[in-house]
Amino acid sequence: MRLLLTRPTCPTTKALIYESFLTRGPVAQHFLLSAAARTLSVKAIARMSDAEATAAFRAVRFAESGGRPVCPYCAFDAIYEYRQRAIFKCKRCEKQFSLTSGTPFHSRKMPIGDILLAIFVFTTDANGSAALRLGRYINCSYKTAFVLFHKLREAVQNHRDKPMLTGEVEIDGAVVGGFIRPKNVSKERTDLRKIPYRSKKQQSVVVLRQRGGETRTAVLAHESHALPFILANIAETATVYTDGASHWHILSGYFELRQINHKVAYSTPEACTNGAENYFSILRRSECGIYHRIAGKHLAAYAAEFTWRVDSRRLDNGTRYKSLLALAARPGRSKLRNYWHPKRLAAPA
Repeated sequence: MRLLLTRPTCPTTKALIYESFLTRGPVAQHFLLSAAARTLSVKAIARMSDAEATAAFRAVRFAESGGRPVCPYCAFDAIYEYRQRAIFKCKRCEKQFSLTSGTPFHSRKMPIGDILLAIFVFTTDANGSAALRLGRYINCSYKTAFVLFHKLREAVQNHRDKPMLTGEVEIDGAVVGGFIRPKNVSKERTDLRKIPYRSKKQQSVVVLRQRGGETRTAVLAHESHALPFILANIAETATVYTDGASHWHILSGYFELRQINHKVAYSTPEACTNGAENYFSILRRSECGIYHRIAGKHLAAYAAEFTWRVDSRRLDNGTRYKSLLALAARPGRSKLRNYWHPKRLAAPA
């Protein structure tokens, strides 16, 4: 067995590395760098014909009926299928419907192949994908790409299974939004850390992350308001880990509580919240490098997106693509329909 080195090293260093290689084996590789993480390519999606894309979406859309169309209005499975047009007609209620009727893509104008490509782009990028970039990929406007991505976030937010969290659960919160640009002159600047509520646009994202399990989030005015959300999602038998904030002390009356003072250490053998902190590190990286602004009314959708990304980080991209497609093809119209319509934009908030 030989040890390949990029540059010659001193004999002592080479001997130590060689000994480590023999005793511990090859250096562990990150999952995203391995071939197992790549089971589907953009080439395979982009080269699908319209018939192949339609067949792929149909198999997922009507998976429970074995691919047979089911009426989205009366749930009847006796359907007429038109040969010249890609539509169906129910024998009971006699209503016509398409493959995407009753789904988040209801009344679509975009080809199904472009929708599948958008889902693949959404699942493949590790820290999120910008709508402007998707518009360049599939040749659509920014508004179309924006709504399409938000429909995928809405599907993740509404259709994921949400069992109670058990075992060891980490809890943490972070403030998002409400950024105030510092003054140019140093004498006019204010230490924003000393102002707890400096903007009405500030919101707190509270994350519950089960070790080896799922992740949940909620958007609240302040993380101290998270008690009802925590009690609704964590089983009584769970062990809860938090930081040393005083508003988490109340959890000791409901769970076995273990806290860590971050002024002393970030983690100890007794307690740590590194899993929850990892969620926020991914959220911050995406905010700075991809989305640039995730605050406001869509913050809950962005937070739900990253729960899905964190929970599926150890799955290959083909499996992630299929899971998101299954969520997006479930019945239920999107609230973002006609999102950019002038009448909707002019309506009072």
